Order: sequence, then structure tokens, then C-alpha cells
Amino acid sequence: MITHQENLDLAFQIFDYAGKYHPGFSHTYDTYHSIIDKLSRARAFDGVESLLSQLSRNSSHIKCGDDVFISVIRNYGLAGRPRLALKTFTRIKEEFSMQPSVKLLNTLLNVFVQNKRYDLVGSTLKNCKDKYGVLPNVFSFNILIKALCKKNDVENALKVFDEMPTMGMIPNLVTYTTILGGFVSRGDLVNAEKVFSEISDKGWLPDATTYTVLMVGYCKQGRLSDAIKVMDNMEYNGVEPNEVTYGVMIDAYCKEKKSGEARNLIDDMLDKKFLPSSTLCCKVIDVLCEDGKVENACHLWKRMLEKNCLPDNAIMSTLIHWLCKEGKVWEARKLFDEFEQGTIPSLMTYNTLIAGMCERGELNEAGRLWDDMVEKRCRPNAFTYNMLIKGFMKAGVVKEGVRILEEMLDNGCLPNKSTYTLLIEGLQESGMEGDVDKVMSMAMASREVDADSWDLFLHKIVGNLDCGTGALDRLLMESAT
Repeated sequence: MITHQENLDLAFQIFDYAGKYHPGFSHTYDTYHSIIDKLSRARAFDGVESLLSQLSRNSSHIKCGDDVFISVIRNYGLAGRPRLALKTFTRIKEEFSMQPSVKLLNTLLNVFVQNKRYDLVGSTLKNCKDKYGVLPNVFSFNILIKALCKKNDVENALKVFDEMPTMGMIPNLVTYTTILGGFVSRGDLVNAEKVFSEISDKGWLPDATTYTVLMVGYCKQGRLSDAIKVMDNMEYNGVEPNEVTYGVMIDAYCKEKKSGEARNLIDDMLDKKFLPSSTLCCKVIDVLCEDGKVENACHLWKRMLEKNCLPDNAIMSTLIHWLCKEGKVWEARKLFDEFEQGTIPSLMTYNTLIAGMCERGELNEAGRLWDDMVEKRCRPNAFTYNMLIKGFMKAGVVKEGVRILEEMLDNGCLPNKSTYTLLIEGLQESGMEGDVDKVMSMAMASREVDADSWDLFLHKIVGNLDCGTGALDRLLMESAT
């Protein structure tokens, strides 16, 4: 019941009530584990500490297992509190009369790495036998090697690697892959290649992670052809690429502007039921559209829908941007409508389409989108207002631009230098100098003029020697009242 209860307070009340008021019921290790796990996941650590103290008082008749401590230690790590994770580990032997397992030790070491406390990995491992009675295993030393590689100390990582057999531990594939990653991180591909060759010489079969680490190294140095050879070799040896492999190679293809290859790989990724990240999809869409393949990018969006991989606002905004850039604003609008049926568009998505409509002179449609976003409680920002002002200025409807500035100020949205530049230049080009004064007066009255806007007023208006003195007087008067 506690495990399946989503409400944290209610779960704790159930636990507390059962222990105090339910006749003949006593809490067991399982009930303690359930509530402590739930509290630690929710970062309710005061409650966790209280329950651990309660459990320690009952440790004479409740035998504890590793899982409850693993949960607490791991969640302290996720919360960025490695010292409390260490404190929990030390309590196991002191308060619970329980011998910590190597699994618990490795959980703690991983927390240190996760929080970049690499120094604590070595010191804890050095004293673990004498202080905690725990014998480390190959996984423990793999974590130490990982910590050393993370701090770019590959030399000492290699020393640990060489000493492992003397301690009765044979380095495994993870050990080799970690060393390989250390060389890749420092850009030493000569030694990385030697480690990769040694893996096969020792009779290990590289897995997807091992291959991918080497591919990352080649891609970082712009050696895409070498990375492709590694991927080909990987598939030849019957090792399936994983999600990370695809991501590395697709990203590399995008950087090299190889849109076709990037598209083929993301199709392959979708076929194998991997879920590409939003960032990765946006990169592929960008490179396709830059290559003039906007329809291809739209087809990718449809493929994602077919594979139940729902595009998010970032992907949608990218597609809309490119469709509008190609002048296909109504296709962009149709795509937006389809997207809106299953997802709430973000401000960025609205802004992208409104900007496209304004650029093509479709001001009525931009207005309808504006109404739609306001109705959905999506508050316009300075960019939204600026796009509308720009659209009206471009269409010659200058007065409407001034009205939008009024609305902007009334709604508490701070205009920026771009807002005033669009308005002042538009008004000056239309010979409506009197309305420039009105814009300045509105700006001064709002008392929210930023430094860039002041600079604009001084250069665009006061800088005109014919009327500069009068304009400066008006600016100062408006600012003082």
C-alpha cells in the first residue's frame, strides 16, 4: 500500500498509523524499506534520517538488507550530498550491527564520482578493509580508474590497472573501456587505439560502449571517416549500435553538413525503436533544411509520429522556422495545427510562426495566432510584440505599431532597443516625426527605459543637431516628471 501511494504525506500517515494503532501489527524491514525509499526519492531527508534512527533502535529484532541503504546513499548522491551518503555508509556497521557489502561500497564510490569528489574514491577504497571490513572487487577498482580518468590522471589509472592482477583481480571489458575513455578525453588517440587493440588481443569482444568511445575520439578530432570505419567494423562483428552510438554519429554527420547520411541514420534509429533526443532531431532538421531539403525534414516529422515518437516544441519550432524561411507559411500553419491537437505549443513555437506570418505580410493570421496564445494563457514577450510591430511597419501601417507599443506597456512587458528601433525608424521613414515624440513620451512615462534604449534615443534623435536640443529637453522633462 505504501509503495503504490503517490501522495507522500498520505504514505507516511499510513506507515505511522499502522505502526501505532493497528492491533497486532509491527513494522518489518519491508515496510521500513518502502517508506524510506519513497521519502529519499522525494528528497525528504529529514524524514529519512528519523526513520533510519527508528530502524536502528529496532535492529535487534528487524534484520536489515542492503536495499534500504543503497536507496538512501544513491539518492543523497543524486541530491548532491556525498558527505551524507558517506555518513549513511558508516552508520551501517556502527548502528545496525551489519557488515556493509561490497555492493554498498560500490554504490558509495559511484556517488563520489557522480559528485566529482574523486579524492574520496581513493581514500575510501584504501581504508575499506580495515575501517569497514569490506573487500573491494573488480567493480570497485573500475570505479577508482574511472575517477582517475575523470580528473585526467590516466597515468595513475594505468598503475591501478597494472596492479589489479597482483590483488587477484583480472581487468574486464569495463576496465579497458574506462582506460580507453581516459585517453580519448585527453585527445590521445594513439594510445586509445593501442588499448582498443589490446582488448581483442586479451580475448575480449568489444561491446557497443567500447566501439562508441573510440568513435567519440575520432569525431572530436574531425576524423569522421575513421569513425565510420569503426562503426562498419562494429556491425561486421555483430555488435548492434546503441542509442549513444547513433547520437554520436548523427551529430558528427550534422557537423560535416552530410544531411543524407544523418537522415539515414536517424531513420535506422527509429526503425530500431530508439528515441532520438529533441536536440538531435533539431540538428538533423537544420542540416536537411540548410541543404534545401525542407520536405525531407517534414517527412522525418511524420515518421516520428508513425513511430509514436512525439515531437516537442523545439522540433516543431525548428520545422516552422524553415518552412517560413522558404515562404511556406501556410504549410507551417497546417503543421502547427496538427501539433496543437496533441501538445500545448510553447511561447517559442508561437513566436516562430507569428514571425513567419509577419514577415510574409499575413498580419491577420498573425493576429489570430496572437489571440490564440493569449486565450491559452501563453504570455507574449518582447520578441512577440517586436515581430508584430515589424510586420505593421513593413506593411506601412505605422500607427498600428505605436498602438502595439501602448498595449505592450499596459501589459507590463518591457520594450527593448529593438522595439524602439523598429518604431522610430519606421516613423522617421514615413515622415511622422511627431509620433516619434509620442513614442519617446510613452517610454519616459513607463519609467522602464533600459540603457540600450537610452543610447538609441540619444543617437537617433538627440544626435540630429537640427532638433536635438528640443528633443533632449523633452526627454529630460519627461524623465523628471
